[in-house]
Amino acid sequence: MIIIVDKRELVLEGYRKSFGREGVASAGFHPEEFRNWLEATPESELAAIEAVLLGGCPECEDLAAVVRRRIRTPIIALSDMNSLNEVLKLFSVGVDDVVRKPVHVREILARVSAIMSRMRANDAAMVAGDIEVFPDGRPPLVGGEPMQLPRREYRILHHLVMHRDRRVTKRQLFDCVYGIFEDSVEESVIESHISKLRKKLRQRLGYDPIDSKRYLGYCLHSNPQQARGKPSVSDAFHDRALQTA
Repeated sequence: MIIIVDKRELVLEGYRKSFGREGVASAGFHPEEFRNWLEATPESELAAIEAVLLGGCPECEDLAAVVRRRIRTPIIALSDMNSLNEVLKLFSVGVDDVVRKPVHVREILARVSAIMSRMRANDAAMVAGDIEVFPDGRPPLVGGEPMQLPRREYRILHHLVMHRDRRVTKRQLFDCVYGIFEDSVEESVIESHISKLRKKLRQRLGYDPIDSKRYLGYCLHSNPQQARGKPSVSDAFHDRALQTA
């Protein structure tokens, strides 16, 4: 989820619609609202934030420092002015990039990806059995071969591998994919994404590494033998069983 901070509601709405057209979840805040929300929100929810865009507010420098204290995520300042002093101040408080407006959201996403790659350059790849996910966003290795996945399925797989051998609820996956403020999409859509992802993994690996339990959610096993030994569950039963998960 991309967070946009700006005093102008028209700007916030414009970015929300633009990111939505790219299939990226986003949320807009006025500066003071964002500060209050950031300080009150638990880290488990803040983990869904992919980047913070700061624009159109004199509080940017202070807000950047607050973000940097709480979460490890790219911070990009959107500037209306071409001022060297302003740019230097923003970099000095922890902003990762300063972009002169107007800028297309695809460029913003590309910059976010580049920043994340640098931030995670020293992070080790995450491995769960026959699945390997890379911190720089490369396609995951499944059974030793790269697997191209749609953005949402990739985010689900990344989240499951990151929390391997632990239960992840449907709500947690929904927040990761669609953002914690999305209310126009039914939470049950996650079941469809999971079903498609499981089918692809099963075709590649010959077994289903994702275990599902009613009310408890999903678990990706890091031990292939454990995954192979679990009872098989048809997709139809899986969807019915997790209606209330």
